[in-house]
Amino acid sequence: MSYYTEQDVLDYIRENDVRFVRLAFCDIFGQIKNISITASDLRSVFDNGMGVDVSAIRGFMNVKDSDLYLYPDPTTLAILPWRPSEHGSVTRLYSGIYYPDKTPFEGDVRLLLKKTEKELESKGLSFQIGTESEFYLFKTDENGTPTLTPMDNASYLDVAPNDRGENIRRSISIYLEEMGISILSSHHEKGPGQNEITFKPLGPTE
Repeated sequence: MSYYTEQDVLDYIRENDVRFVRLAFCDIFGQIKNISITASDLRSVFDNGMGVDVSAIRGFMNVKDSDLYLYPDPTTLAILPWRPSEHGSVTRLYSGIYYPDKTPFEGDVRLLLKKTEKELESKGLSFQIGTESEFYLFKTDENGTPTLTPMDNASYLDVAPNDRGENIRRSISIYLEEMGISILSSHHEKGPGQNEITFKPLGPTE
């Protein structure tokens, strides 16, 4: 985990021509969501939060006031390296979710993880999470539209030319490393077009 302060983030944005900041969070099902703000508004959002209408988000429907507020966590700053930078870079900050009175929202999954982590620490325990991300790559048609035909017919741990996804896995891994996400390994999985990237174990909110 980085130890950026709010001022560190504001300095980074100014020095690196960042134009947009994505405030990210997860719903209770683990689906990532985000809202984009201009970099010039970030200082105000650090102080006052960014209101979002959560009435259409699964698991948030019982919130009496449909507006909750996102407060960005400066320690989660990451550049989005795949975004074109000709018109300014884009960064991402994970955000805590709060009610209008700044009370933490009970359905904030990062809050729940932090509570669980503290409970375990009080018992002299700790835990790390090592994620395996498996995904499929498919061919595209003459218009660039994805089809249902797998990119290759390779099998477990195959190499090129049977494995046609190695360059894509390498590019993804490079982007993730640039975002501060450490990669343990990547390889072709058992099925046609099936790939895997494994992340190094880290704390639950790192």
